[in-house]
Amino acid sequence: MAEAPDAKGPRVERVALLGTGLIGASIGLALARDGIDVRGFDTDDRALARAVELGAVTTAAPDAAGAVDGVDAAVVAVPVGAIASLVVAAIDAGAPVVTDVGSVKAPVVAAVESLRPDAARRFVGGHPMAGSEQEGVEGATADMFVGATWVLTPTTTTDARAYTTARALVRRLGAEVVAASPDHHDILVALVSHVPQLAASTLMDVATSRESEHRTLLRLAAGGFRDMTRVASGQPGIWPDILAANRDAVLDALDGYVAALGTVRTLVERSDRDGLLALLERARAARRSLPASASVAGDLVELRIPVPDRPGVLAEVTTLASRLGVNVADVEIAHSIEGDAGVMVLVVAAADADRFESGLHERGYHTSRTVLS
Repeated sequence: MAEAPDAKGPRVERVALLGTGLIGASIGLALARDGIDVRGFDTDDRALARAVELGAVTTAAPDAAGAVDGVDAAVVAVPVGAIASLVVAAIDAGAPVVTDVGSVKAPVVAAVESLRPDAARRFVGGHPMAGSEQEGVEGATADMFVGATWVLTPTTTTDARAYTTARALVRRLGAEVVAASPDHHDILVALVSHVPQLAASTLMDVATSRESEHRTLLRLAAGGFRDMTRVASGQPGIWPDILAANRDAVLDALDGYVAALGTVRTLVERSDRDGLLALLERARAARRSLPASASVAGDLVELRIPVPDRPGVLAEVTTLASRLGVNVADVEIAHSIEGDAGVMVLVVAAADADRFESGLHERGYHTSRTVLS
């Protein structure tokens, strides 16, 4: 099958950065260090000027349209409630690819699809699982995303080139890409990010409510307490909108957590040594099994998958990899010059290849593999 000239992947040389807070400025610093022209816009003139001073933005623009003009991709890095409208502004200004960094995805993706149904294919939702207790542009660092997991949320309408461009951009930041559907992302992130934030803040609030013992408490606050409450020191202003946007998933996760705490309370009340020990051992085993990073190590295998040339295939295959715990080192789609078919090419760890191929075969895909040296 003949391949289109762009099959080797997109080139990203100019990026629009819409929002220059902690995450946005960190993205800008990393991209600028890599030689990318970063054109920035922020409604806060002082933050934008400071981003230019620090080197996170190469050229400041007076508005979103000015930042987007002539770029290869745009990154929206603003609070969750403002993302959809700014994504639409970037699309309307001609950005070929738009991604974002919001920690809630389903309502944002749905809003963009509703507002611009014919152009939403150029938007790829994103969420870096990284951050800092620092606030604003002053806390930004070019290495914030190195080794971090960054979720991309392709849908059945996502354009393949938009996805591969967003993925290439994220990889240049040093992050490891995981794909998930917007809804699945929101369910998972409620459990691993949103509820932990509430748990840490609540525990800290309970502990410090005992003012008469506050000084002694601070002296006793050793590693375990500090580790568990670390995220409570983050920026509080972003959380009401996040929790409102992901309300249902957060409530479900909270209900599960509250029920589990009720079970633990019963075990403690009954002095159920065996039950407590079983819980603690399960938790220790689960905690030790958490991967240090999502990086792909060891021997690699290239899988080639003939696919119909339609956007839904991209979402199906990439989210399948994530559900199976398969880390993808690289992905591209080689389109046929003629016809409506193509080949999806993925590079995965050799140890994951059999499991991934089995999952693909169950869904009717055929594969061929090449062991990479």
